[in-house]
Amino acid sequence: MPGTLVRMNDWPEDGGYGRGSANSQPEGPRRMSHVQRPQVPQQPPRHDQGYQQGSGNQGYNPNFTQAQGSGYDSGYSSGQVYGGAQQGGAPQGGGRGTVPPQYAPGPGAGGPGRPAPDWRKRIKVGSIVLVVAVTAWGIGTYAWASSQMRNEVDLSKVIERPSEGDCTTYLIVGSDSREGMSAEEKKKLHTGSAEGKRTDSMMILASCSSGNTMVSLPRDSWVTIPSFVGSESGKTYPARGGSKLNAAYAMDGPELLVRTVEYNTGLRIDHYAEIGFAGFANIVDALGGVELNIEKGFKDKKSGANFQAGTQTLNGEQALAFVRTRYAFAESDLQRTKNQQKFLSALANQAATPGTILNPFALYPTLGAGLDTLIVDKDMSLYDLGKMFFAMKGINSGDGKSMNMPISGSAPQGSLKWDMPKVKQLVQQIQNDEKVTVESNR
Repeated sequence: MPGTLVRMNDWPEDGGYGRGSANSQPEGPRRMSHVQRPQVPQQPPRHDQGYQQGSGNQGYNPNFTQAQGSGYDSGYSSGQVYGGAQQGGAPQGGGRGTVPPQYAPGPGAGGPGRPAPDWRKRIKVGSIVLVVAVTAWGIGTYAWASSQMRNEVDLSKVIERPSEGDCTTYLIVGSDSREGMSAEEKKKLHTGSAEGKRTDSMMILASCSSGNTMVSLPRDSWVTIPSFVGSESGKTYPARGGSKLNAAYAMDGPELLVRTVEYNTGLRIDHYAEIGFAGFANIVDALGGVELNIEKGFKDKKSGANFQAGTQTLNGEQALAFVRTRYAFAESDLQRTKNQQKFLSALANQAATPGTILNPFALYPTLGAGLDTLIVDKDMSLYDLGKMFFAMKGINSGDGKSMNMPISGSAPQGSLKWDMPKVKQLVQQIQNDEKVTVESNR
């Protein structure tokens, strides 16, 4: 009866096609009674629905539904339809590469079907790579420069030391060492050919939060060289009153010089830095010269100085002549110490700049020129050395004070006697990290 469900095994009994019919030809198409397929709950569309597979053509049709296909339907919502054509033979789908509007690439995309580049992510990754590279370069430079430093002075050998203060103090020494210089260089720089080395300049640099102070110590200062233990012999030597300050260095080197400065001032020295003639001139040349304003011109045959008044750029040879000249001045040692302070501050001001520190083509030659001739104490790091230069730079820019040790008059052998009441006041202000108000007499 029409509308009656027929089971799959209710085939006609006449031996038709598919049931072992005796006929040699298959039976023609025969309309079977209506078969009602069980209803499958309609599933919501999925991203992969609408793709057809078959007939060698794969395309996307956003309007395709399972009811439109003429192929076999398993009844599962698999999103794949087999058959590949609608009834009537018309191909179903938009053909290969057809993309529904909602999935079409927008402006700036990398191409059909490709996502747009994520520039924020690229910038972030690039920034991280740059930071890592700069950090690696900085660490490498620090390690290399630290290995070039000559940490040779052992301040632990200094005995009877004053207590520590609130500021960091450096004893900066310029020696007349000709170490590593050829005969031609000695002649060019007017250094002479004396053996050994002596102190050519000495100054205390106090780096304080209240302001930095640079105090020059005339090498002809009349002081007491206290008792000391020989740095090499290990013997104890008695005190020696009435001596020039530079004699301490000649007797037992940097350790005794530090001991003598501490004994006569009462100020503890935290770090020691010494540079010879060659290193000083090489640093200036590596920087491309140092600009300096010379207020009054002067000449000196012994140092090779020949300067006109005015602002000018000094090379290494000229710079060494400028800081060593003493015979062209009435107060030879005092004027020389003022020139030394002025030039060192200008040197630090030019060296401690981003143009030098961040430029490897300027930084490496500058470090290479000075570090192998720079002698420092065993506890001094490259960081401490940098702090010293920045403290000197602060003085040049007006954030600090430079002065000579207060002098009260002359002493035997053409030496200079310190004004001890002022010296004590100066030392106390530095120890307590107070603004220095003491003025130099000369």
